[in-house]
Amino acid sequence: MRSKYNYKVVINATLIFYMIPANLIALANYLAGEFDNREQANAEPAWYVHLRFWQIPVSIFTEDSLTLFAEQASVVNLDVPYRQRILRLQSSDAASLQVQYYMPKDPSSISGAGLNRTLLNGLTADDLDLLPGCKLLVTEQQLASNRYHFRASPVADSTCSFRYNNQTINVSLGFEATEGEFLSYDKGIDPTTSSATWGAIMGPYRYTKRVQL
Repeated sequence: MRSKYNYKVVINATLIFYMIPANLIALANYLAGEFDNREQANAEPAWYVHLRFWQIPVSIFTEDSLTLFAEQASVVNLDVPYRQRILRLQSSDAASLQVQYYMPKDPSSISGAGLNRTLLNGLTADDLDLLPGCKLLVTEQQLASNRYHFRASPVADSTCSFRYNNQTINVSLGFEATEGEFLSYDKGIDPTTSSATWGAIMGPYRYTKRVQL
């Protein structure tokens, strides 16, 4: 059995205590932050847009989870962020980790929260739609000095599919995370041809953490 620790976090000026596994704390800390892929975009501008990417702790599902709001934007259009989503990090009964995705019912109401976090202050579970097929299972490699390398992959035979702007969107999700780097394998999938249409088509987006949140 994994040892558990008392974890303290301040979210929206509220002090919250959890008794959760150390590896889940590490995963949440690694994911939380402001990132960009400047080096990758400069080296391969034909394939990788220079993006800024936020993953911000939010006080939702506090009974058993650590939760993050995520969105991203092109660095040349930071006022037009997109792909607003919620990641719920949990430890299963088998002591393994998983990430469940949710979509805001009204993404426009929290669009821009990467730069203006006060937009998240009133966000609750009632404002979200569960995306049943959009779940990742997380494996870990423990490195020296209590550091980890996490890899998150889709559940076998599952399809991440949802409706957005009256269209059916299929997405292939996945990531790797270390203390200072986040690799996104997210891709949009054409439902007819099953080919990738956007995202990590030529390999993962490699984000470097610039600010710890």
